[in-house]
Amino acid sequence: MEKLLCEMHAWMAAYMRSFYTEDEEVQQAIRLKEVHTGIVTSIAVELAKHLGLAAHDVQLAEIMGLFHDVGRFRQFTIYRTFNDAVSEDHAALGLKALDELPFFSRLAPADEALVRFAIWNHNKKVIAPTEDARELFFARLLRDADKLDIFRVLRPFLAPPDGSGVSPDFLEKFIAGEQVDYTQIRTMDDRKLVRLMWVYDVNFSWTLRRIRERGYIEDIIAHLPENPRMALGIERLLAHVEEKCAEEDATPAEVLHP
Repeated sequence: MEKLLCEMHAWMAAYMRSFYTEDEEVQQAIRLKEVHTGIVTSIAVELAKHLGLAAHDVQLAEIMGLFHDVGRFRQFTIYRTFNDAVSEDHAALGLKALDELPFFSRLAPADEALVRFAIWNHNKKVIAPTEDARELFFARLLRDADKLDIFRVLRPFLAPPDGSGVSPDFLEKFIAGEQVDYTQIRTMDDRKLVRLMWVYDVNFSWTLRRIRERGYIEDIIAHLPENPRMALGIERLLAHVEEKCAEEDATPAEVLHP
């Protein structure tokens, strides 16, 4: 697996560089995703080790992190956007790219299926139903690694409320601690609120502690409009954060010993 991992890293590095361009807008987007890829890969490995996974499973987590956004590079080059709703689902684009790589067939069939399931589900509103505990576990791990760095990526783009407000249905779902349909985002404040609602979709206390420690939650709250309903949702969210961060992460036995 070590040799295969080295080949995968070398291929991905060359693949990302192949999208370099003199067009400054595209180049900035490619570099943003190149850096994001490296950080998510590192986070996935760190989280896998924290969870006590065997060396082989840590390597699988590394592969998932490395390739989770491989579809983003083709997406932005073609469509000049990272918005899946107006272009293509970048996870689907990513799996198409993996279909072109012969070294993926060198993974055990179960491992390849696991990697594909995690990548397909890393950007979805919810994880697809599965009775496979390993699929569910690794999908959650990859989603956490991705979210932790996306908070960093989006932080510089936070701005004060622009007067457009938050859509009432989004606000009510926030108060209820529910996720929303991203395609229904209508205002800039909706977008910020959705980002805050990701907190409810963080799976491991290890991840949420780092989100809290880095001040991402407070930053978003500070850039939302103030009203009593918003304050109610924020109060509930902060209570959830405290409760979740106090938990101890545990790895199911069927994941440790498949």
